[in-house]
Parts: sequence; C-alpha cells; structure tokens
Amino acid sequence: MSLPPGFIDELRTRLSLSQVVGRKVMWDTKKSNQGKGDMWAPCPFHQEKSASFHVDDRKGFYYCFGCHAKGDAISFVRETENVGFMEAIQILAGEAGMPMPERDPRAQEKADVRAELVDVMEQAVQHFRLNLNTSAAGAARDYLERRGLSKDAQARWDIGFAPDNGGALAALTAKSVPVKQVIEAGLAAISDHGGAPYDRFRGRIMFPIRDARGRAIAFGGRAMDPQAKAKYYNSPETPLFDKSRTLYNVQKARSAAGKGRPLIVAEGYMDVIALSEAGFEAAVAPLGTAVTEHHLYMLWRIAPEPIIAMDGDRAGIGAALRVVDLALPLLAAGQSLRFAVMPAGLDPDDVLKQQGRDAMQALLDAAVPMVNLLWQRETEGKTFDSPERRAALDKALRDKIRLIADPSIRSHYGEAIKELRWELFRTRKPQGKAFTPRKAARWNPKQQPWERDLSPVASNKRSALGAGAADESLMREAVILATLIATPAVLPTFLASLELMDCTDPDHARLRDAILRAPDDDITAHLHATLGEEAVARITGLRDVQLTSGLRKPGDLDFARRCLAESFAKLTAARALPREISEAVEDVDAADEGLTWRLGEAVRALDKSSRIGGETNAEIVIAENGFGMDKSERATFDAILKGLTIAKPDRDPK
Repeated sequence: MSLPPGFIDELRTRLSLSQVVGRKVMWDTKKSNQGKGDMWAPCPFHQEKSASFHVDDRKGFYYCFGCHAKGDAISFVRETENVGFMEAIQILAGEAGMPMPERDPRAQEKADVRAELVDVMEQAVQHFRLNLNTSAAGAARDYLERRGLSKDAQARWDIGFAPDNGGALAALTAKSVPVKQVIEAGLAAISDHGGAPYDRFRGRIMFPIRDARGRAIAFGGRAMDPQAKAKYYNSPETPLFDKSRTLYNVQKARSAAGKGRPLIVAEGYMDVIALSEAGFEAAVAPLGTAVTEHHLYMLWRIAPEPIIAMDGDRAGIGAALRVVDLALPLLAAGQSLRFAVMPAGLDPDDVLKQQGRDAMQALLDAAVPMVNLLWQRETEGKTFDSPERRAALDKALRDKIRLIADPSIRSHYGEAIKELRWELFRTRKPQGKAFTPRKAARWNPKQQPWERDLSPVASNKRSALGAGAADESLMREAVILATLIATPAVLPTFLASLELMDCTDPDHARLRDAILRAPDDDITAHLHATLGEEAVARITGLRDVQLTSGLRKPGDLDFARRCLAESFAKLTAARALPREISEAVEDVDAADEGLTWRLGEAVRALDKSSRIGGETNAEIVIAENGFGMDKSERATFDAILKGLTIAKPDRDPK
C-alpha cells in the first residue's frame, strides 16, 4: 500500500520519539534533559545496565553507543514489535489518533509530481533573486535597507523581487517548464473569465517559504505599492503548500532550538527575520492564517514550551487568547506555551530596532505561562464585588479548565487558578463597615465626655452576652474547618463564606487559607504538605468538634451542607450582635423605639441561630414599646442595655 504524500511527515509531527521509545525503556533521570529533548536510557536492543541509548527528540533519531542501533520512530516500532513497515505505521497512527488513509493507487504518480514542482520552485527562487539586482528593484532594495537588512542578510534569506510586469511565467517557460506546472506551483493563474495565464506575483518583494526539509514550497510577497489591496500575499494552496501545516523558517528554527535557543512564534516574515538576525534564530511564523492545531504539534515537536511573541495591541492579545483556547485540550506533561507581550503598539521587529536585543531578551525572560493569560482574560477590567460576579468568574474558569484532557495538568491548573483567585480576593478591602474590637474604655477626667472611648467591649465583658462568646466562635470556626476537611467536595458551595470568615485564632486562619489554596482533588494531602499533620490533627482531634462537625459522616455531602450552613449562620449571628451594639452605642442618646428594635432584632437572630430550626415555645414577653420577645431573649436584651449603661457614663455628671 502506498501512503499519500505528507502522511508520514504528519505522523512524525504528531508523535515525539521519546513518547514512542518511553513505552519500552526506563529513562535515566540524572542524565536526561527532557526540556531539550535529550533522553538517555539502557538500550532495549541488548542487555546492559548503563544508559548508553540516546534519543534526540528534536531530530527524531535514536542511537545506541553500545550496539550501534539507530533509526527513527518507525524503525524503533518495527524492531521492538517485530512488525513490517506498514504495520508499524498503523501502530503509530493509532497512537497519534490519525486514521490510516485509503489505498491510493496514484500515490507514486503524485510523489513524482511533487518532486517536479519542487524543482520549479527552486528555479523561481533564483529568478526572483536575480530580479532584486535589476534597476526595477531600486525601491525594493531601499526598503530592505531601511528595514535593516544588509545584502548578506538578503542572500541568507533568498529574498527576491517580482517587478510590476511579473516575468516569472515567461522566464520559466523559456527554460522548458510547462505552463501547467507553473500554474500548479502557484506562480501563475488563469482568470475566472478565461484568457492567457498571468503572473500571480507582481510589484512585490519575494520571500521563499521552505518546509522542514528546506525545500522551497511557496512564496510570500510584500507589496511595494501602499495602495495595494493586500500588503502581504502568499502562494495559494498547492500539492506542495498547505498553510495550516507550514511555518515560516521551520527548518532553521528546528536546528537552532536543538542548540538550546528559545523557540519564538512571531506574526510575520519580517519579525522572524529580525529576530533571527539579532541572534534569536529559533523564530517561526504562521503563513497568512492563525495558529492551527497542526502548527502546535509542529512547535511541540521542536520545543516543549514555545514562546508566543504577541504584538502589544488588542489584535495581538486577541490572537494569543485564541491560541490559548486551541491549546488547552492538547496540553500534556512538559508540553505547553508561554506568552511574551510586546510594548503597546510595537511588534518584535520594532522592539529590536527601537530598544535593542537586551530589551527583547528581557521580554522573553518575562514570558508568562498560559494559565496567567487565561486568568487575565477572565478578570481584566472587571469587578467582583458580589457573590454572583464571583460565581460567574468561577464558572468561566471551570469551563475552560474542563477542556484540558490530561487529568494531572487539569489538577495543576485548578491549583494555579485557586492561587490567583486567592491573591485577587484576599487583597480586596472589606466592603461596608466591619466590626473591629477596640480596647476597653478608660476613665480620664481630663478628657471631655465626647472624647472618651465608649467601646462596648468593657460592658461586654461584664454582661451575660460576653460570657463564653470567644469560646463559641472558636468552636464554630473549628467545626467549619473540620467539616471541609472531612468532605472537600462541599467546598465550592461555601467558598465565598469561607473567604469572608474572619478567624479569631491564627491557627484557624492558616488552616482556612490553606484550604482555599488547596487543589480540589486532595485537600488533606495539601494540608499535610503545607501545614503538617499535627496542625490538622489539632482541629480534627478535638472531641467536641468530632461530635458536632462533618467528621461524624465523612464524604456525606448532604450532611456536610447542613452542618456548614448551620455553623456559618451561628457564627454570623454571634458576630453581628457586637457590631450592632458598637453602632448603637454611638447613638445611645437616641435610645428610642428604633434603637430598641435594632437590638431586639440582633438578639432574636442570635437566639434563633442557637436553636435547631429556630423554633421556640418559650413564653413571650412584651417590651415597653410593644416589641415581642421570649424570656431568654428578654434576659439577654436587658443584659445588653445594662452593659450600655456601664459602658457609657452620664455625659453631664453633676
């Protein structure tokens, strides 16, 4: 069976050699360098203990310094699986998720056509190169000089010129190249209305486009006329050229990346040339299209973490975000992207010319991982001052993370998002008036009455309300934390409440922070790793906590929800009353029905939260203003008023 042209190249693009070999060997982690695709292991073809079997992932070849076995992914599968060539192809295609092509009886004929077209394209390269030295190309030479391209650089990149009258068609046919082949190579075309063929490229600076093997397969033309409809114009798709599977400068970039240079993805030819001439030789660019899935596989075949160099404008950011969405489902261990943002209004070529090589190096060194760009898109320019907005953010991020197929990477993305979420929300100033305990009032006869600290804390300590309040808060905090440890799956429901919970104990605060930062799949392991098992045991080992928290039924979502809902309600009510008192003290001179009602409502909430279901059959007492409360509420209310009297001395002592 003959395979269609390009199928094996695509297969090699989809699979790295280390993936294929890794199923049969145990890598030597001390000797191997996964980031550079330089892997070592004991040879699978002969018995040995030393790591003499070398895999060069970038070049796609292996070699054993012991038995001298060598080859590529196909030969490795053939030798280790004892199968023929086509069977090896089928195995690799299945691993790469590529369907085997149907039998093509004309495969050899097509291969011959491609070989002939490659020859036509090389002749065209030489034709356009000669044109650049003619008088008609004076403006083109001036333009290239202004862009900083010397004659040596022009020669290195085989830059040429197509004059206004074209000429490639006539020049090639004069060398006995059939017109049909010139058209098939994408150098000429026939009008939709018929007539004689005409040159596709006219009045343009010509940039040859080569494949991974260095063969000229297409051209890109930069118009000299500022009024031209298309500033840049590429060859059409041909038997040689598929723009969704081709990267400009891929051959040279692959070689440079193999020497440790960072792989940079820019937007166009001039950016790639400028980067390469400045020493960043591993630079590539897509050709007249956005980055595709095939491009990503090609990039990862060259380097595990390519850097996307984004133009610093809205279009550049938008293009980068589309790459993020495309890449998320394809991520694998050690296979991701980073993003370098150029200054506003500049592209890589501009940065190099205006700010120099060091500035570009600094931008590349500061390249951010994909997760940061994902977070930026969902949060930049937005406010999250309500539970609904925070919930919308959580949903948007969860939807994106679900796209990641690899469970390990998905988990790490969740952890990174939690960390970023923590930094965003924990640095926000509290909304509204928060209750902050103040020092007890001290009588100073030299102070004016209105200058004295009239905090209710002094009276709170003397009243029935203050007795055991601190212990109650500590217990509620412990119950909440222990329940989340016992049933982590309930955390998303109570995430906002946990973030807003002010812990009175520093150990509780540290445990709360660790829970908020922990990955969803294993909170306990994260807590043990960050705080230690003893810190967790101090909470979960308390007898009262074991009897009243979700520790009674670990993993029971319904029980955990009810337990947390009740505990948060009680904690909120217990802390709301001192805040009401604090505010009421400031208006104690106006102790009318409004003040009585406010305090009565606070007492009722506190008393209601302390009883299951909030129901009571206690006898109701009617206050002087007609406000109804039961006996226990009235007792607490009287204690509050008494405390206020103690806290605030007469403003006009006789």
